[in-house]
Amino acid sequence: MTSANQAGGLPLEGLKILDFSQFLAGPSCALRLADLGADVIKIERPGVGDLCRTLAVADQWVGQDSLLFHTINRNKGSVAADLKDAGDLEAVKAMIADADVAIHNFRPGVMERIGLGYEAVAEINPRVIYGVVSGYGTDGVWRDKPGQDLLVQARSGLTWLTGSAGMDPVPMGISITDISAGAHLTQGILAALVRRSVSGKGALVEVSLLASAMDIQFEQVTSYLNGPQEQPKRSGVNGANVHSTAPYGLYQTADGYMALAMSPIATLRDLLGIKALEPFADGSLAYSRRDEIKQILKDHLVSETTEHWLGLLESAGIWAAEVLDWPELEETGALESLGVVQSVKGPEGETLRTTTCPIRIDGRVLSSNRGAPPLGRDTATHSDISQKKSMEGATG
Repeated sequence: MTSANQAGGLPLEGLKILDFSQFLAGPSCALRLADLGADVIKIERPGVGDLCRTLAVADQWVGQDSLLFHTINRNKGSVAADLKDAGDLEAVKAMIADADVAIHNFRPGVMERIGLGYEAVAEINPRVIYGVVSGYGTDGVWRDKPGQDLLVQARSGLTWLTGSAGMDPVPMGISITDISAGAHLTQGILAALVRRSVSGKGALVEVSLLASAMDIQFEQVTSYLNGPQEQPKRSGVNGANVHSTAPYGLYQTADGYMALAMSPIATLRDLLGIKALEPFADGSLAYSRRDEIKQILKDHLVSETTEHWLGLLESAGIWAAEVLDWPELEETGALESLGVVQSVKGPEGETLRTTTCPIRIDGRVLSSNRGAPPLGRDTATHSDISQKKSMEGATG
């Protein structure tokens, strides 16, 4: 695997990003910009830092910080600055004057009260790209509600799309609105940087978790907006995509599970030897009577192994796959061939394994072994803040 950092020539080399954000959405955007070559500096509260430092997943820690923090903040620097302190604030403003991008995900109004809202920052640096993540936008009826992933999943209708009919609402097992909003903010910032290269003007780029949650549901939401305007009905048997026809779903086999995507019913009838599918062979009832069709398949597929069925289906070009967990996936070698996993260094020299950037540039995997920073590690490189701290220590 070739490291693009070692090879040089990354697209965002030379750009300076100030990351004021915490938890996942904003930091995931800043991480992607770092992967693409930008110099990302986290601005964190002294003694506390990004609250994600204490947000442990599966009770995994690296030193005093959570493994999650190290995952989402690798390849960044850290400056400790108290934004409520006049001296620190002025030092941060000096950093803004030299920055290309600033990112935050504070609640609406917080940065304005501090004196670092977009208008104030644009006065300091008219070329700055100012990225904001909020839960529900900066105005409107929900502006002051906490922007937390599960709460947004619940409010956005997303939890009524996963699972089968009759089940309770099911949230996704990942922080999907955080991750989507971070990706959308990255897209907006990159677009604004392209515009700035032409016009020289900065930009305000805003995303919200709710808008991102609706965007990833665009297929289903568009159907809703142009139809009877009611929540779509989940399949009663092996629910998957809420609008897909039979056989779309996951099916138990004699030794595991397999996925069946869009497939002609007549072809399945012939390949699998299921005479009960005959009344549905022309495909006209694949949606209106999908549960009946899927139940027939469900009862039949449990009789043989996954390997047996895939041997029949894949050789005929039918879209099917085994259902794998992560240990099984690792054994296939598919992740290794894509360069999906990389090793980074922890604060005490520990080796941590995590994912790489999914983007390739000129055929190169974007990887770096630079881990997440200890709180305030790079404060000393910014003389305005470090000099102030030294003077306080001498006179205190």
